[in-house]
Amino acid sequence: MKTRTVMCYGDSNTHGTMPMASLQDMGRFGPETRWPGVLAAALGDRWRVVEEGLPGRTTVFPDPIGGAHRDGLAVLPALLESHRPLDLVAIMLGTNDMKQRFQMPVVEAADAVLALVAAVRTSTAGVDGGAPAVLLIAPPPVLEAGCLGEIFTGGAEKSKRLGAIYAEAAKRAGVAFLDAGEVIGSSPVDGVHFDAEAHARLGQAVAEAIAGLAD
Repeated sequence: MKTRTVMCYGDSNTHGTMPMASLQDMGRFGPETRWPGVLAAALGDRWRVVEEGLPGRTTVFPDPIGGAHRDGLAVLPALLESHRPLDLVAIMLGTNDMKQRFQMPVVEAADAVLALVAAVRTSTAGVDGGAPAVLLIAPPPVLEAGCLGEIFTGGAEKSKRLGAIYAEAAKRAGVAFLDAGEVIGSSPVDGVHFDAEAHARLGQAVAEAIAGLAD
């Protein structure tokens, strides 16, 4: 049976950043604990999982503090070409868009995430020069807690709407959808990152979603 490939495209929660007690914390969960690793174990030998998680990555914003390379849309075409052929791209971005510095009206979240979906669906990074399929994942709400609370001021209320906004965006684009907020929550330690248990639950949920697409 042919091995299929999925690229997990996301931010620090795809990277596996541990909940941070201070801004200086740089902990990262090991490969088997991160949700893409859990996904790989659940999918088995039929799938190869490519991890593409960058802390601070946004949907479409160059970060004036973190750097222009945090713009998820700008770097996505290069990553699609680098890892092709891809059968599927699982996109989970939008948490960092909730930072106060970006001042993004949450109603524009659909336009931002649909730009990423379009970049995948109009690419030739799939099998035989086609386009990969997309699984759009809405991140869970942030909590405005701990050392990241002030950075995400106003983000808790806005991010509660991402699940519904992304669901509608996925419907418009005709791609698969998973609301991570119905499966897990952000850690109360910093209000943004996932603990090990959440990674395990999310990895299993994504595996079930992908298995359903492949049937």
